[in-house]
Amino acid sequence: MRKNKTLKSIPKFKNENEERNFWATNDATDYFDMSKQVKIDLSKLKPTTKSISIRLPAYLLMRIKEIANSRDVPYQSLMKVFLAERVKRELRKSV
Repeated sequence: MRKNKTLKSIPKFKNENEERNFWATNDATDYFDMSKQVKIDLSKLKPTTKSISIRLPAYLLMRIKEIANSRDVPYQSLMKVFLAERVKRELRKSV
């Protein structure tokens, strides 16, 4: 990178898709000084979630709620943990 390079201003984006398209077609070095280290904190960043509707047998939902109650966690959070663990296990098997 050249010294004393004039950096361009980052435009305002209407949404994530617009921003994604912008960065896919533009060089970040035109907008940021890559020679300077920047410290960032992503610890509070949460993944994008999507609501779904799922039909479960009443007995299964009741059992999940019992397990969640015994662990003192919300049952929907417990279901996400169970699903994430199973998906991870299945993906490991397929490799």
